[in-house]
Amino acid sequence: MSVAPESTYVSPLSQRFATDEMLACFSDQRKFSLWRRIWTALAEAEQELGLPITDAQIAELRAHQDDINFEAAAAYERKFRHDVMAHVHAYGDLCPTARPIIHLGATSCEIGDNADILILRDALQVLRKRLVNLIERLAVFAQAQRDLPTLGWTHFQPAQLTTVGKRACLWIQDFVMDLEEIEHRLAGIRLRGIKGTTGTQASFLELFDGDHDKVLRLEALVAKKLGVEACFPVTGQTYPRKYDSQILAALSGIGQSAHKFANDMRLLQNLREVEEPFEKSQIGSSAMAYKRNPMRCERITGLARFLICLEPNAAFTASCQWLERTLDDSSNRRLSLSESFLAADAVLNIAANVAAGPVVHPRMIAAHVAQELPFMTTEAILMAAVKRGGDRQILHERIRTHSMAAAERLKNNESNDLLDRIAADPLFAAVKPELPALADPRRFVGRAPQQVDDFLQSVVAPIRARCAALLGAAAELKV
Repeated sequence: MSVAPESTYVSPLSQRFATDEMLACFSDQRKFSLWRRIWTALAEAEQELGLPITDAQIAELRAHQDDINFEAAAAYERKFRHDVMAHVHAYGDLCPTARPIIHLGATSCEIGDNADILILRDALQVLRKRLVNLIERLAVFAQAQRDLPTLGWTHFQPAQLTTVGKRACLWIQDFVMDLEEIEHRLAGIRLRGIKGTTGTQASFLELFDGDHDKVLRLEALVAKKLGVEACFPVTGQTYPRKYDSQILAALSGIGQSAHKFANDMRLLQNLREVEEPFEKSQIGSSAMAYKRNPMRCERITGLARFLICLEPNAAFTASCQWLERTLDDSSNRRLSLSESFLAADAVLNIAANVAAGPVVHPRMIAAHVAQELPFMTTEAILMAAVKRGGDRQILHERIRTHSMAAAERLKNNESNDLLDRIAADPLFAAVKPELPALADPRRFVGRAPQQVDDFLQSVVAPIRARCAALLGAAAELKV
């Protein structure tokens, strides 16, 4: 009896968060189609190297690579308690002529591990595309806000000024580092290869009557047919689980960058300086109708935390493998690999949605700048007054006194009147006409606008050029 979808558990990552493109990478259809492609590639290579495999058998294998008989495979697995052998038999049902040569000389990891690496490659390519588009959207935002002065914060305490665009470049730089790491992993993709039960290739050496050259050529042929240039030089029964750990470390890096970006946005939204997009009919709270909660950024931080916490999972798996292998990796990897990629995909897709339309409030930004800027101007005012003949020590003490009084006003939720106090002080009469110019926020952002220009030109422009084909609309958010 079939069970209604509403009556059973469904992972929120697949139902609510991850994109259809990433879900397809980890689908049963993709997995078992890859298994059959590997069996076909192995049979083709074995035929080319002289084993008695017919063209009719190869054609039969090719014809049924994608029409997976799932019910038959499930029935076989209940009988054998072995997923690979279940699919060997299910494939054999559709390919009766080829049945005798399916999986010839192979062990389960010839099929499962090589398929896993091909899936990881596909999933990394999806993340690469997500990163490129997120970087592009943030770059457009950074360029538009390159010279808008804003209050910088250290320890979440008012610090010197920066610009909104410069702050966005900090976010972009983190994601660029993630892109570089993902591209590094893609460039280093290697198959487990065709190495037999414990990685010694003994079964294939037996098949080819002790011909070492043919065994080496077999592995190279299969890899080429599967579109991968290299295999791990040596393996036990599996490819090194350290490889999974390295990949999940790269995904954890994405989580770290996204969490920082989203947390910054949440802080800025509380300050009412920059907000994430808010749709016309969106409800912020079921009780408080006035609320505009940073729902998307909160979702990013929650999923990013989940993603970051999966990294040590793969590290433990890599460290716990016994000798040539132990099976405690299998059930764990079915969860940790797919869930990590689904979470990373969701995080990046939501981040791209936020980056496409941040709402900037220049007046609120200017108000916060005005509240703190007078303190920052005091050194420039002091130097100007000394140049006009004032006594540095007397002027310094007077500025200190005025500053303490102005700071006390701020603590009582009153405006910062430091510049008004200085303007009214006879000791500073010589520089009073200069005060507006000395207090121009643009004087205090340093090279921030030029840093934005330089960063976008030297770092982002090359990414735009080499990844132009990946640019496009982000996937729609499911909720």
